[in-house]
Amino acid sequence: MKTLTHVHDMAVARRDLLLVCAGTGLFWVFSVAVELNERVLAWTRPWERYQLDEIPGVLLFLALALSWFAWRRVREARMELARRVALERQLAETLAENRRLSLSHVRVQEDERKQLARELHDELGQHLNAIKIDAVSIRDWSSASREGKWTEVHGAALAIIGIANQVQDTIRNMLRRLRPAGLDELGLAAALEHLVQQWQTRNAATRATLKVDSGIDGLKENENMTCYRLVQEALNNVTRHAQARSVSIRLERARDQVLLDIVDDGLGASHGVQAPAPGLGLVGMRERVEALGGDIAIESTAGHGFHIRATIPVPGAAA
Repeated sequence: MKTLTHVHDMAVARRDLLLVCAGTGLFWVFSVAVELNERVLAWTRPWERYQLDEIPGVLLFLALALSWFAWRRVREARMELARRVALERQLAETLAENRRLSLSHVRVQEDERKQLARELHDELGQHLNAIKIDAVSIRDWSSASREGKWTEVHGAALAIIGIANQVQDTIRNMLRRLRPAGLDELGLAAALEHLVQQWQTRNAATRATLKVDSGIDGLKENENMTCYRLVQEALNNVTRHAQARSVSIRLERARDQVLLDIVDDGLGASHGVQAPAPGLGLVGMRERVEALGGDIAIESTAGHGFHIRATIPVPGAAA
């Protein structure tokens, strides 16, 4: 891009120089035709056949033309400087956004670790301790079975089963947050269907529709995770902010790229098109797509919801 701009500037400079030369020649012809400098004939008369008396006017026009040429170059230099300043400002804003994203990512990661540690300590530790206590009771009561303690043994066994189920549910929820359910075993389409079903169960007032192309399951790990996280984040945004009545998700594959289209009819952004709130979710969505060499467009109009269009290239699809 920089090379093309430089070539264009050089072409404009050469054009202006040609205009200066052409204008100088035309002024020479004009001076010869009208003989503007006849007053100097007194001291140039011996060389009248060479028309040297026209040289002062020609030199004056050449000086003015060169001044105009220099003014044009100075103006272009100022415009180029202004463009570079704007690009540097945009680059600084992008770097600041990236730093904010990195810091937010670290904070989210640490918060997730704290939450997992808390659940491991509070939930699993508490349930495992209860299992141990009940197991000790069963051991003690079984040794005293002659005294009619079988009812207490049965109750303790049922308590152990219930607590074990709670431990399994806790572990299952933790694993679901760390890794999408069924993504490795069943593929992206099944994982998205499960995600949408679970989301629909929690948000019965909003109707969610999902359309997935049959060629989606051939994607690799990075593309699968990116598509899944995009849909997940979009649904989370609908839950937290949109107040939408319906959300439509369409995922299809067109040769060497994957097309993801998510539309809701919620409140939308308050600042019009291309003005989503600068939260971590939307920034993270853009970073995920751009990291794979793709492109994402997030459009919104107040009262008309969000429209997210993502294009993700598929490496090796052409071959």
